[in-house]
Amino acid sequence: MEEILAALPAQTVAVPGSNAAEIVLPKLADSLKAVLLQRKSIAENIERMLDDHPLAKVLTSMPGVGVRTGVRILLEVGDGSAFASAALSPPTPASPRSPTRSGSSIRGEHPARSGNHKLKRALFLSAFAALHDPASRAYYTRKRDEGKKHNAALICLARRRCDVLYAMFENKTPYRPQCDAAA
Repeated sequence: MEEILAALPAQTVAVPGSNAAEIVLPKLADSLKAVLLQRKSIAENIERMLDDHPLAKVLTSMPGVGVRTGVRILLEVGDGSAFASAALSPPTPASPRSPTRSGSSIRGEHPARSGNHKLKRALFLSAFAALHDPASRAYYTRKRDEGKKHNAALICLARRRCDVLYAMFENKTPYRPQCDAAA
């Protein structure tokens, strides 16, 4: 055993390409640093642009809406005029379809595949993030108790939050949890 331990320091292993790695890896690290700095700068610019938007304070007052989700929603609805009505059927049918029945077979509820996919995704993600909010959690739990699966209950919550968001944009008022919990 002592012979092995004494021989270890004398051992050297030359891996083919190690010289190239010494040249390439620092350049890749520098490139990665530059990309991360660029990403940070872009994120700061986007956050500043969000803060400058007239509806930003109203939008970000809603639980589950942060910078990324808020920017995505504002990119899709602009000044709020894209919300033609609370139904939002043309821009974002976020409500699940009714079950299709044919004879003895019943197909389950699935989200509509039409509409503004980016806005629907933003609303869905904000609904998921809002599950920590008591009013949103209560609505989600009520839908689960009605027998809906997780995604279907989240879609219902996203639709509910879309209605609340429409009212917030119409009145230019921040989120008030008692309004969402009442219905």
